[in-house]
Amino acid sequence: MRKRLLWTAGGFAFAGLSGLASADGWNMPVGVTDVSREIHSLHMIIFWICVVIGVVVFGAMFYSLFRYRRSQGAEASNFHEHTTVEVIWTVIPLLILVGMAVPATATLKSMYDTTEADLDVMVTGQQWRWRYEYLGEDVAFTSNLATSREQIAGEAAKGEDYLLEVDEPLVLPAGRKVRLLLTSDDVIHSWWVPDLAVKQDAVPGFVNENWVRINEPGIYRGQCAELCGRDHAFMPVVVQAVEPERFDAWLAQRKEAAAQEALGVDRDWSLEALMERGERVYGTICASCHQPDGSGSPPAFPALAGNQALLDERDRHIDTVVNGVSGTAMPAFRSTLNPVEIAAVITYERNAWGNDTGDAVQPSTIADEWLAD
Repeated sequence: MRKRLLWTAGGFAFAGLSGLASADGWNMPVGVTDVSREIHSLHMIIFWICVVIGVVVFGAMFYSLFRYRRSQGAEASNFHEHTTVEVIWTVIPLLILVGMAVPATATLKSMYDTTEADLDVMVTGQQWRWRYEYLGEDVAFTSNLATSREQIAGEAAKGEDYLLEVDEPLVLPAGRKVRLLLTSDDVIHSWWVPDLAVKQDAVPGFVNENWVRINEPGIYRGQCAELCGRDHAFMPVVVQAVEPERFDAWLAQRKEAAAQEALGVDRDWSLEALMERGERVYGTICASCHQPDGSGSPPAFPALAGNQALLDERDRHIDTVVNGVSGTAMPAFRSTLNPVEIAAVITYERNAWGNDTGDAVQPSTIADEWLAD
């Protein structure tokens, strides 16, 4: 019996040491921010306190079960109050809790201190993508899943970052404090990147705050951690931290591109140019719901190919894309896409998959008649 207990205890000890040796597989990551390292240190302190408590409690329990077992003639003692013992088992847990609370409070203060940020980024959750806006910089874009539909359907080999790759990562400067303002356009999402120790809900109608200061340039991946609908699994987060000088150059380039895009609103676009641009927008924004071939997923997402009711009413088509449809899964894209992108995707939908209306919706029409208010 004694040997069996020793072997069991040895097995648990070996399993625990083996787990510690492969901590990267199951333990929380150390991360690449000061806060993430504070959280990891706090986690390990409390973990080892719990280990010691567990060893003491279960050790005493198993020893008592073995040493004073009935088969050896032991008889249970009868006793009642013992003031000294009661004081001891009240004071010791109190001291343990205070010992946990002091470092935990310091870490919480660090986590919630969003003041004196060098950069503000608005993060908006949308089914099923993220939109990033660099406040005060006139730079905004949507980050969409880049994993191919062939991989998702099992028709192609899955890559190393399967379901964790995007077309546009969030680019941040390493070594600078960045405040994140999180909200949602539709349902509750949760922006989660383990290496940054950030897991913050994005709630419609509310703006939550968090912040990061990334110490090491690199690419850090996460995903939406809130069940937000049918494509919840296809809503990854990718953060690319770069050197400050490289970030400044990237931001200047994106600002220049945004300025050029704004100039495109006032020129007349050919049908071919609108179709080419619209195909890209449709593939990243619309295809996940309405399918790449426009066949839709009725009844929530109607087919666009051969949808005569929509094709016969151009204004209704534009209004549906710009303002969404209340009470349905169709969101408003007036704050997500710019006039060029809206005009292009509507033109594409009205001329792809055999629709062939010949309509070329101009960006100036969208800007003047539909987004003027």
